[in-house]
Amino acid sequence: MHHKKVLLISRTTRLHDRMRELSHELDISILLATPDTFDQAIASGNDFGLVTLDLAGVTGDLVARVSAWSAENGCVPELLVVDEEKLDSLSMPVQGRNDFILASAGQAEFEVRMTQLLWPGEENAPSDIVVIDNMTINLATYQIYIDDKPVDLTLMEYSLLSFLATHPSRAYSRETLLHRVWGFEYCGGTRTVDVHIRRVRSKVGPQVANHIVTVRGVGYLFKV
Repeated sequence: MHHKKVLLISRTTRLHDRMRELSHELDISILLATPDTFDQAIASGNDFGLVTLDLAGVTGDLVARVSAWSAENGCVPELLVVDEEKLDSLSMPVQGRNDFILASAGQAEFEVRMTQLLWPGEENAPSDIVVIDNMTINLATYQIYIDDKPVDLTLMEYSLLSFLATHPSRAYSRETLLHRVWGFEYCGGTRTVDVHIRRVRSKVGPQVANHIVTVRGVGYLFKV
């Protein structure tokens, strides 16, 4: 995979922190824009590999203008960020290779979806494969294997395990895991983290489960 530039268009700053983190996780640089500065951004001379458009508070006119610009410039892929309550009214661009993601999605899902749009055909590059003992994580396909056999995890279980495994040797509080994996203040509270950790441990078996360490008074750590 090679370096790409991403244009983020958002009326708010709610995605800025996670995009900034993704710029460290992936080989990308990000240009921030608002609906009012979209014209300046596309006139900047940058060769964008992806446009991430936060649909919160933007007009249909802007969405159409972004899609038209994308089509006129070789069908630049678009990743639309939508709130769950607006999902029923989502309309995807008809041209190009595009995707959408819920604003509440975890960081791991953002990373995978952006990777698939930025580097089509290279999703299974070595950096997308994490091997720890008898476990293999394919970050591009959301799959986890134990002894080469697929493990049936829910999306939240997968997101929690893949986040911890790709951020080893650091303790994360339950509140931080809720924010980083679930993407928002989950209505079940911090107890839901404990429930998902217990389910993950039971599904991956003792060899991998031993890597998931409970840090008393803090949260959890993936030990390598």
